[in-house]
Amino acid sequence: MGQQRQRHSESFKSKVALAAVRGDKTLSELAQQYQLHPTQIAQWKQRLLSGAAEVFQDGRIKKRQPREAISREDLLRQIGQLTVELEWLRRKTASVDGG
Repeated sequence: MGQQRQRHSESFKSKVALAAVRGDKTLSELAQQYQLHPTQIAQWKQRLLSGAAEVFQDGRIKKRQPREAISREDLLRQIGQLTVELEWLRRKTASVDGG
């Protein structure tokens, strides 16, 4: 049987990624120190750097709320209802005007 994957906490990943960003040690040295593969450390470092801008986002600005999800069936039902009402109004106005 193969080995089961190790799961690392977020704090451990951030600690390793920050050490990689500092650049005091090479990826190989860090991999040996933390018993990880250098590629894994490089991936965590990249995730840290790509997500760093989110840390400094202005919390006062509200993110746009997604619109309510309206199903296709609801839209088709509403179109059908409006079509029936329009035809009814056309018949009523035609009977009033010409009848």
